[in-house]
Amino acid sequence: MTLSLFRPSRDRPRAPSVRSADEKGSDPPDERIRPGQGRRAPQPGAGPRPAKAERSRLTSRAAVLAVVLCAIALSLAYPVREYIAQRRQIDQLEAQRQAISIQLGQLEQQQKLLNSDAYVRQQAQDRLHMCPPAKKCYVIINLPPPPGKAAAAHVSGTPWYERLWSSVRQADKAPAR
Repeated sequence: MTLSLFRPSRDRPRAPSVRSADEKGSDPPDERIRPGQGRRAPQPGAGPRPAKAERSRLTSRAAVLAVVLCAIALSLAYPVREYIAQRRQIDQLEAQRQAISIQLGQLEQQQKLLNSDAYVRQQAQDRLHMCPPAKKCYVIINLPPPPGKAAAAHVSGTPWYERLWSSVRQADKAPAR
């Protein structure tokens, strides 16, 4: 449906036109003059106007804004990535520093123990089987282990293939049903 300035819309009710007595009947019904408007001479090639094409939503200002935002995002991407990598490295170094400080505390405690004469004498007796000159020390060789620990030591002391072969032999000795 094309709209024209001189034609009333079919959807709207027509407003009564004000005319003088000599104008009545002289104009065709299509070309009634509205109040406040004069008659216009038809222009050559002027007919019903084509519908205006919808305006594009992307204007030049929006395009420039998008380019600027992309440039800002790209220029910030590398520094942000470096910042995150440096924070990760700082966190790793902080954890490493804490582990080293714990290890340092343990070594300082061990140093204090090694500086005491009583601890050194005890370690010499236990590890090296040394005996002070005033005492008589006895070392028992081939001491049988306690009964609860004997089975565990036997199982863990034998290689896996010997345990496997012994289980096969025990299976062969089992009575048949």
